[in-house]
Amino acid sequence: MSNNIYLGYYFKVQPIQPAVEILIAELGYAGFESFVETDEGVTAYIQKNDWSDTILEDIQIFNSEEFQITYTFNEIEQTNWNAEWEKNFNPIIVDDICAVRAPFHDKFDTKYDIIIEPKMSFGTGHHETTHMMIQHILKNDFKNKSVLDMGCGTGVLAILAEMKGAKTIDAIDYDNWCYLNSLENVDRNNCKNITVIEGDASVLKNKNYDIIIANINRNILIQDMDTYVSCLNKNGILFLSGFYSDDIPLIKNKCEKHLLKFEEKLERNNWVSLKFLN
Repeated sequence: MSNNIYLGYYFKVQPIQPAVEILIAELGYAGFESFVETDEGVTAYIQKNDWSDTILEDIQIFNSEEFQITYTFNEIEQTNWNAEWEKNFNPIIVDDICAVRAPFHDKFDTKYDIIIEPKMSFGTGHHETTHMMIQHILKNDFKNKSVLDMGCGTGVLAILAEMKGAKTIDAIDYDNWCYLNSLENVDRNNCKNITVIEGDASVLKNKNYDIIIANINRNILIQDMDTYVSCLNKNGILFLSGFYSDDIPLIKNKCEKHLLKFEEKLERNNWVSLKFLN
């Protein structure tokens, strides 16, 4: 079991909206992984390995005179996380077709029903980027496709890809906690075609896919784009998310250098997801 240590930041915000929405976006960009909105503001979680005492220096909303934001933070035990999610994790429904819920939620009358025990992993469907990736998967043909879910988090996107008919799926994450969580969720959803792998882009050597899903931060996407393209079959599809609308020119420029054709953009609260064709 992973022994990653997390820090919890507890923000009190006045007035709450739109400050919380902006704060979550900026904290996500700084490296915070998970968020729980509260009556007073938001609680944000970050791995201690990714933390520094200057982590909040670039959070611009703190400089705004429109909002009052105070916070405390502490080191949290992983054993507290499941209880925290049970209190705060609400199910979501995407486009009236796909439900993402925890085991303790009642089943919805939707075509796709995904059961996720999130623990510390990113990817419950609540974050804009995961939500948009689910929308992409719902709209596109995955039948008999080979698929890569890069930065799989909870495994939710890989699970949906199998439900949509993908024949083989590799779900990869460098974080041990995400790797273990994906294994659990793959089993929980009775998936048979998903291989969960612990690692980064270096494990992709000699692999090929019809569809690649990469929901990671902008810098990693840029860094590993050459590898993704080398793994993408002819006429393949590349779905990217984990960045803001301001980052689109940088991402598109990198993709177009590889002769990928821009096809579609989804946007939610300034987060974007792009579709490219090989």
